Amino acid sequence: MTSANGFHEEEALGRAYDSRLMKRLLKYMRPYTSLVVFAIILIFLGAAAQISLAFITKHGIDQYIEKGISEGFQSVAFSYLGVIILILAFTYAQIMVTVWLGQKVQHDLRMQIFRHLQNLHTGFFDKNPVGRLVTRVTNDVNTLNELFSSGVVAMIGDVFMILLIVGAMIYINWHLALITFIVLPLLFIVTFIFRAKARDAYRVVRLKVARLNSFIQEHITGMTLVQIFTQEKRTSKKFKDINTDLRQGHHRSVIYYAIFFPAVEIIGAVSVGLLLYFGGVRILDQSLTFGELTAFIFLVERFYMPIRDLSEKYNILQSSMASSERIFNLLDTEPAINSLEKPEIISDYKGKIEIENVWFAYKDDDWVIKDLSFSVNPGERVAIVGATGAGKTSLISLLYRFYDNQKGTIKIDGVPINEMSLSDHRSHLGLVLQDVFLFSGDFAGNVRLRNENITEENVKEALTRVGFDRFLKDLPEGIHTEVKERGATLSTGQKQLLSFARALAFDPDILILDEATSSVDTETENLIQKALEQLMAGRTSIIIAHRLSTIEKADKIVVMHHGEIREIGTHKELLKQKGIYYKLYEMQYKHYQLRDAVKIGKK
Repeated sequence: MTSANGFHEEEALGRAYDSRLMKRLLKYMRPYTSLVVFAIILIFLGAAAQISLAFITKHGIDQYIEKGISEGFQSVAFSYLGVIILILAFTYAQIMVTVWLGQKVQHDLRMQIFRHLQNLHTGFFDKNPVGRLVTRVTNDVNTLNELFSSGVVAMIGDVFMILLIVGAMIYINWHLALITFIVLPLLFIVTFIFRAKARDAYRVVRLKVARLNSFIQEHITGMTLVQIFTQEKRTSKKFKDINTDLRQGHHRSVIYYAIFFPAVEIIGAVSVGLLLYFGGVRILDQSLTFGELTAFIFLVERFYMPIRDLSEKYNILQSSMASSERIFNLLDTEPAINSLEKPEIISDYKGKIEIENVWFAYKDDDWVIKDLSFSVNPGERVAIVGATGAGKTSLISLLYRFYDNQKGTIKIDGVPINEMSLSDHRSHLGLVLQDVFLFSGDFAGNVRLRNENITEENVKEALTRVGFDRFLKDLPEGIHTEVKERGATLSTGQKQLLSFARALAFDPDILILDEATSSVDTETENLIQKALEQLMAGRTSIIIAHRLSTIEKADKIVVMHHGEIREIGTHKELLKQKGIYYKLYEMQYKHYQLRDAVKIGKK
């Protein structure tokens, strides 16, 4: 289950405005400065056009309606209509520009985050849940899209509108402007209270949404377990409680909005009432015209619209600051595994591996591998065996530089691997794991992994060599048959055959098999034995396996125990020693042989 700390980290909102974060966010708008300027110009023109409606109204009332003159009034009406059309055009263009701007920034930011994630080492993903990282790339970036498309530029527009309205009111009649501003302290108090309450409500809702999402993700992933133990009713009840809690949180936030907006309307109505009273008095003493009063009422109504908009933008700003802080925390995470600026390049790659006095710990001094030393000659097959926790898989992680060892050196053809380019180093290695990961797509795509240098003929040849073609012959689409998510419709053996075909297609210089055949039945294993022989021929091979048939032909067997090498030799030599390898053989290998013999007997 997601911890409380995880929820806190997801929902920490921080300040509504952080200048440090905003400066970093605005950098993403620099490539589109011209668009931002264009959008601001459109907003300014739109705001000016709206203000001009008040002056057109004033002119029409004072010069035509009040004086009873009809001649020329038509031009006033057409002017009013023309300005409205201009406002629509400015608004349409401004929305299109700002939304497109937001999408461009969103695209750039999402690409940066994804590229950064690909450069982080495996240990980072061991410590950070996948769901949290997906949220960074999706939800948090979407939140920032709101800031750029309807936040920053729109707020500038609202401020423009307020300033223009205030200037217009003072220009028309500064006495009435002062009367209008009497209610502003009350408006500021209401807005301040709403902002504080809305922030708390927003925090609670976000927290409850996170809990709901976590519960859904966890229980859909573990649905098989829920059904096995008939926990459907209890799970539904728990989901109902969380869902009800979320509804109540939303209800609380709705109440604050339901109070705030009518309160703003009431304050606006009070302001208009004061205008009508004092304006009426001034009209009676002929110090004010009907046109001026009407224009003033028009401006007052427009005055409260951007204030309401700014209150709504507050939530966008607040959530954007929280999302940006989480995103920048991720982007500021330095990759623990890096290539040198000028890496060493092996011109004549042979595949000799030298492991010299290697020590490694995932945390502090809790050593998983202790003073490990051995070598693998080009073309040699070396098997590594040992009980669970002996450090076998950790050694493979070091060879691939998923982690860096704290002491000692690992060399390929005499060059330390930490002095090589990561991509160049890994391009010479081929890893086949017990747990095979398959992407959505087809069989061909899962073999070539978007490598355009691997042709369809290469894919077909690789699949044929591992015996996977027997499963394709009844499929009308062949290698282009769709693979369901994570290969749900394939057996464990079929998925492992695909992983062997993938290794064959990439043709690595060094082959690493990490328990690659431990879950394969005898019949399927027989299919891949010939392919394994072909695949390992002429290649440096490291084999981690429990099955005797996989390692008994190895040139050398390294026996590990608690991170140390205890025995090295051939299969026959180690059996004669009657040490750890002999005990493993007695406990595990004979068990597998007996099980396979029983299966063959049944057939």
